[in-house]
Amino acid sequence: MKIQPPSAAVWIANVSRQKSFDQTKVAIAGVACAISRAKLAEAIANISRFEFLVCSAACHENVVVGHVRGARFKSLKREKIVQQTITRFIAGTALSSAALFAAQPAFSQSAGNPNQLLVSSAVYAGTKSTVTVGQTLPTGGIAVAAGTYPDVFNNVAVDGNFGVTAPVVIKKYNLAGGRLSEAGSVTVPATVAVTSFSSKSELSLHLSPDGKAVTFMGYDAPINALDVSNSNSPNHVDPTNPVTSAHARVVAELDANGSMRGTKVNIYSGDNGRGAIRADKVNGTAANLYFTVGNAGNGSGTQPVQVVDSTGVQLATPGLDASDAVVGVQQGTPGSKNGFQFGFAVQQLGFAVDKSGKDDNFRGLAIFNNTLYVTKGSGSNGINTVYQVGSQPGVLPTAGTASQTTFSILPGFPSNPSVNSGATGFYPFGIWFANATTLYVAQEGDGVLADAATSPTAGLQKWVYANGAWSLAYTLQKGLNLGTQYHVDGYPTDSAAGGLRNITGRLNSDGTATIFAVTSTVSNSVEPGADPNQVVAITDKIAATALPANEAFNVVVPPAFKTVYRGVSFAPCSGDQGNDNAQGNSNSQGDNACGTIKVAGAGQQ
Repeated sequence: MKIQPPSAAVWIANVSRQKSFDQTKVAIAGVACAISRAKLAEAIANISRFEFLVCSAACHENVVVGHVRGARFKSLKREKIVQQTITRFIAGTALSSAALFAAQPAFSQSAGNPNQLLVSSAVYAGTKSTVTVGQTLPTGGIAVAAGTYPDVFNNVAVDGNFGVTAPVVIKKYNLAGGRLSEAGSVTVPATVAVTSFSSKSELSLHLSPDGKAVTFMGYDAPINALDVSNSNSPNHVDPTNPVTSAHARVVAELDANGSMRGTKVNIYSGDNGRGAIRADKVNGTAANLYFTVGNAGNGSGTQPVQVVDSTGVQLATPGLDASDAVVGVQQGTPGSKNGFQFGFAVQQLGFAVDKSGKDDNFRGLAIFNNTLYVTKGSGSNGINTVYQVGSQPGVLPTAGTASQTTFSILPGFPSNPSVNSGATGFYPFGIWFANATTLYVAQEGDGVLADAATSPTAGLQKWVYANGAWSLAYTLQKGLNLGTQYHVDGYPTDSAAGGLRNITGRLNSDGTATIFAVTSTVSNSVEPGADPNQVVAITDKIAATALPANEAFNVVVPPAFKTVYRGVSFAPCSGDQGNDNAQGNSNSQGDNACGTIKVAGAGQQ
């Protein structure tokens, strides 16, 4: 029985436990038709598009109404749903299609839960009244669009710092049989942290080395506040910043019990914090620390000293507000317009000095083998590349050593400012170590729609270490459809993937790694950062040094209206996993040590 689904059809089908019934009334775009149970599986297999996914008790407790575009789950009668598995069908994928990523029954890693993936997102919450046409915006411009999404972002034409704070939503997906099924979501309380819509470099998720906590960065501000991402941070005020408000930045932490807490930090004044990672018992001591990365400075003149020392890599004590301190040896002279940096400065490599504070505009970070690594991939200053923080591998910075900590470019990675621009430039974002000699680097691309389809560098780069240096093995692009535009209902401009931003990965027992990533977007919209993006996955043979012909990305979370995906991480676990490797690459107790993170049930925000 072949059914040709009309556009925006609603399908009702028994897809979990088979209850005893002979016929089920199935409403298809208003047309009722009877489908016998024997034909039900065949009918579902021929459905190639779903509009939304809702669990209903209309036909006992196991009837699913499919709707994939919005990727939302709502329980209509939760009390009647008993031990039901809700399977999410990705748009354009039939039930009988191949797995979206390699299904691996066993894993060699133990940090975090490799069977549960977390995805952070910003969900626009503004209304028409959030911004009124004609009102004066924080930087003095006059609003040309009301607060309705996505038209509200036309205000970037009159306010280059325009943004609207939004709630942070973290969704949890179960990984089974090579597919994702959404298992719940949690909306981070605004009293803990909010994010800025549409700042695209925010909300990366990072799992702690012991696998017990996931962290990200946000703001201490109300929802629907304007231009917060370029506000000053308290006690680090730049008098030339056109955004005069002040808001603390926040390191937010989620543990396996679902507890959420925030630590306020006075850093990244004039710009945003990109990511944070927690490390406990640092270097074998009793110290617990957050390490963060971000950018600072939004003024028109010489960067004040207190702004420069709020940028780059910072550390803070969990639970202790305003405990932040800059990490990095001082370069140049405080108060100078150029050359004053903490950590890395281009003059160390013989290049002309850059604008103070901007050489350390970092956005990606990872801890591997007790060593901190960061990336820089945007801005005209500094060098877009991958850095090691600290001269001695295996030793993390501390409050006592922060001011003496040196930064160095990993040998073999770009070391010239010329890579900072152009279609073939180097734009690293998130990084993930599969092992000590294999590093995956997300490449965002140059942000130009016309360049995306032919970019040789955008996507997922694989770097391998040998003979004292790193070298690029190949770049995974197949399946990303770079530069190919897709449509999201309600969004006026079609978007395309331009590359990748944040990533995470898991080691599989067969010598492969599965990497999950959020895509960057390119389009003709006024603010591409507001474009709905995707979450994708790929499985790569770790030992491969030549591009495999049969490996390709698959979309595992499709784009959704009013939503932008920002970070990916495996869920934290509630016990000592016996892991001393920051990414869980050593196996001790496996999944048995892993608790199930307690986020709200499906549809509960």
